[in-house]
Amino acid sequence: MDRDESVDLSDISHVFLDRDGVLNRKPAQGGFVTHWEEFELLPGVDDAIATLNRSGRKVIVVTNQRGIALGLYSLPDLERMHNQLQALLGQRGAQLDAIYVCPHESGQCNCRKPLTGLFEQAFLDFPDARPQSSVMVGDSLRDIEAGLRMGMRTVFVTGEDAASVPTDLARTLADICVASLPELVQRYLSGEYHR
Repeated sequence: MDRDESVDLSDISHVFLDRDGVLNRKPAQGGFVTHWEEFELLPGVDDAIATLNRSGRKVIVVTNQRGIALGLYSLPDLERMHNQLQALLGQRGAQLDAIYVCPHESGQCNCRKPLTGLFEQAFLDFPDARPQSSVMVGDSLRDIEAGLRMGMRTVFVTGEDAASVPTDLARTLADICVASLPELVQRYLSGEYHR
């Protein structure tokens, strides 16, 4: 982790986050969060997002939601879930500036990570965002690959996953590896650098 300490994220203005495994507990392999009752915010995530908000950074979620294509839940179901997430975060002094969703099956679009359509839309909607001042934070190889394709710095969240070949590759490719979003914010993005 020595190389992690040499990575400077003080100039980051836009923080892109994957959802499952970064904000909320990831369902078991092959599973999906289909309704709010299954959505479990990970410890400290609300405070981490609030810290990013106070530091003046934009916090943007980019999430693959293939369960919609599989018919397990609908786009309106997902929008309700995200509205409930925003309400919960709001009660805790935090907010997500935007949430971008890919509802498609693999091979049907240009937005399913590791493709870059969600990011391209975000950069249109946030014209002051630049890849060189943005970071992608995710818990999968496709998150890291998408960030790299966009020219962004990347952070791999190891979370609770056991070691696997994709995980090992994501660790190798990412600029930084951390256990959680709160650890990333505390160590690299607390806002103290801007005072």
